[in-house]
Amino acid sequence: MARDTTDQTPIRSVSELTEYLDAGSKPKERHRIGTEHEKFAFFRADNSPVPYFGDASISALLSGMREKLGWEEIIDAGHVIGLAEPHGMGAISIEPGGQFELSGAPLETLHQTCKESNQHLATVREVAEPMGIRFLGIGGSPKWTLAETPRMPKSRYDIMTRYMPKVGSHGLDMMYRTCTIQVNLDFSSEADMRQKMRVSMKLQSLATALFASSPFTEGKPNGLLSWRGDIWRDTDNQRSGLLNFTFGDDFRFEHYVEWALDIPMYFVVRDSRYHDCTHVTFRQFMNGALKGEIADWEPTMGDWTNHLSTLFPDVRLKRFLEMRGADGGPWRRICALPAFWVGLLYDDAALDAADELTKDWSFAEVDTLRNAVPVEGLNARFGARSLHEIAREVVGISRAGLKSRARLNGEGQDESVFLAPLEEVLAKKATLADDLLMLYHGRWRQSVEPVFEEYQY
Repeated sequence: MARDTTDQTPIRSVSELTEYLDAGSKPKERHRIGTEHEKFAFFRADNSPVPYFGDASISALLSGMREKLGWEEIIDAGHVIGLAEPHGMGAISIEPGGQFELSGAPLETLHQTCKESNQHLATVREVAEPMGIRFLGIGGSPKWTLAETPRMPKSRYDIMTRYMPKVGSHGLDMMYRTCTIQVNLDFSSEADMRQKMRVSMKLQSLATALFASSPFTEGKPNGLLSWRGDIWRDTDNQRSGLLNFTFGDDFRFEHYVEWALDIPMYFVVRDSRYHDCTHVTFRQFMNGALKGEIADWEPTMGDWTNHLSTLFPDVRLKRFLEMRGADGGPWRRICALPAFWVGLLYDDAALDAADELTKDWSFAEVDTLRNAVPVEGLNARFGARSLHEIAREVVGISRAGLKSRARLNGEGQDESVFLAPLEEVLAKKATLADDLLMLYHGRWRQSVEPVFEEYQY
């Protein structure tokens, strides 16, 4: 998230929080695609991480991107920590370990999304090249220890860094040593949100398997295909993972609100200062828990928006739905991830087919799958079927949905062309993580150094 919200509208009742989510509903013709992707910045001379300060640094990258794009600086305690397009059409932010992120504009087609990603990568390369900086597109930091990983001067990250070790064993790894590709998608009503949430929550582990690309940690294989997926199994589980209540036919906005109210907060922002609020839940905040601790102690809609951004379920509900299961990856996968979900969720027949396929999947079964996928990938079993077999069916549904959308580029191609990387995975029965491990044990001669050359942006 590039910029925390400062909406000062006071909150008078819990019902207003539900109404806030419901206000995200929009007609289908206004549904858009918002793609986010993170990448590791490194110095090509020695594959070392890029610090925030210095002539060749993350801050210098942000300054260079500002000059190229003309976007507005986002300042935190005197430091530039992101850029925002002046009309809300995208943002650049930095993750805790210097991961460089584009939060894309809300676009109508996947052709536009892929063009946007291509233009961003071309621009950031142009800025980074004179500094000797390149970018790595995989899901987990393959070489650097946590101590070697730089830390960005962002106030919310300071609070999270202190809090994470109290609530899980992998929170700092999640913050500092992982990258993801995400897509944000719209809903037209509470019923539409319910169906999309149910389907995408159940299928998120399948996406983790298809996009697995984090088999290395600190220079050697870690025994996993998606280290990032495994990290999320013990990262503040109170606010992460699967949400049982989203599986039901009666799931409503108010259920998500009631869950979110009882999650500890991270912070509130007052006069550009971040106050650590990890000791209270949002419900306690609304009941006056911060009275006497901070001057403006009454909760605002900006506080609620920020709180929603600090919740990490596999599918996150804001005024849109965020698909959060995939590892980061090379350029073609930046296009493939939104294609996979748009095909499933933005075509009525495809959404119904995916819902029918997963209708009997219980929470316990999906949770078991979620625990198996980081190690087994597409070889994991779901009942009598392999996940690979199910993935072929689901990607087929997505392909049909994209073809039905019939959004063509200048060459007459529909959006299903962007599923090609996933179809290659299914044809080979090997994920990117499998490919990386094969290279490590073969041509790379048990070294992770070549990954920086062969999988760079």
